[in-house]
Amino acid sequence: MTAVLVLEDGRIFRGEAYGASGQGLGEAVFATGMTGYQETLTDPSYHRQIVVQTAPQIGNTGWNDEDDESAQIQVAGYVVRDPSRTPSSWRSRRSLGDALAEQGIVGVAGIDTRALVRHLRERGAMRAGVFSGDALAPADELVGRVLASPPMVGADLYGAVTTREPYVVAPTGPPRLRVAALDVGIKSNTPRMLTERGIEVHVLPANTSIEAIEALNPDGFFLSNGPGDPATADGPVALTQQVLQRRIPLFGICFGNQILARALGRGTYKLRYGHRGINIPVVEHATGRVAITSQNHGFAVEGEAGERFDTPFGPAEITHTCPNDGCVEGLRALEVPAFSVQYHPEAAAGPHDAADLFDRFVELMDAGAASGRHRLRTETSPADLPQGDDA
Repeated sequence: MTAVLVLEDGRIFRGEAYGASGQGLGEAVFATGMTGYQETLTDPSYHRQIVVQTAPQIGNTGWNDEDDESAQIQVAGYVVRDPSRTPSSWRSRRSLGDALAEQGIVGVAGIDTRALVRHLRERGAMRAGVFSGDALAPADELVGRVLASPPMVGADLYGAVTTREPYVVAPTGPPRLRVAALDVGIKSNTPRMLTERGIEVHVLPANTSIEAIEALNPDGFFLSNGPGDPATADGPVALTQQVLQRRIPLFGICFGNQILARALGRGTYKLRYGHRGINIPVVEHATGRVAITSQNHGFAVEGEAGERFDTPFGPAEITHTCPNDGCVEGLRALEVPAFSVQYHPEAAAGPHDAADLFDRFVELMDAGAASGRHRLRTETSPADLPQGDDA
């Protein structure tokens, strides 16, 4: 069955239908990972994006029941060069094509993804649509549908992926610390990384109030990854400022980095085509250490390598940048306990160069607990708390 990818500038790529039949509208972006496609597809940060895989062969290990980063596939469409005909892994439960079809994700296969990626690098990420079956129509009509779809600039998307009700992920072993995690698109592996360190994780909806945070008496506050334009996240930004006023230790990742930056008074902007892959270098300026990281972001924080700047909460500094383009990859406040990074230290399927950032968060919380500012209540055990899935 014929399928097409239509870009907003009028360029059309023709291939074969893959996954579900129909129409998917979103922003066309490319991801450079050679593995981890299941994690990519289920990452809430990819909500309303059409993902183009640069690796030519996709689907070799099928689809399993363990590696999802959320409860469903999040992308608006999927584009691959050469999909596997038969998955080959003892963990596989179905093919990638079957998983896409079951969840209604429209894809296209067999197109020249190298030409497509070159086009997106030159022109930038842009609105697009994938069409097959009854959704096919003359080219002018399909371009019109794409142009009628909303752009990513100004897109308020984190509310579409946040949890509707709070839930708790219990630590592995005795609880040492308690973290309030604001879900603006959290991945399943994030609570897992925290619980491995003896942390009781309370995952909270994006519209949670500061009073609800204080009622938990947390040792720390976590800002998750998520989709959309950070300029629209006024609610989470205001909450973050209230957390900073109370000096609760804070750690943010990806979208959380942008929220913290806005809370500190910095602006954000849209990148030409973003950083999406699992092989992106990041330099930590204090040590000169280079980590290879997993990333997925189309927006970035304003700033320069090593820059110090004033905030309502005292001075702050840019701590990490990407050597490829100078993009800000991390920051920290100097007088309140808060830091964040743009990349994913909880990366699955990898790399794991930056996993020690969770240990730094623990050290920050331990320091706060030792001072008596944020002590875990011990009268309640994890068994007494409402439990929930970490998906």
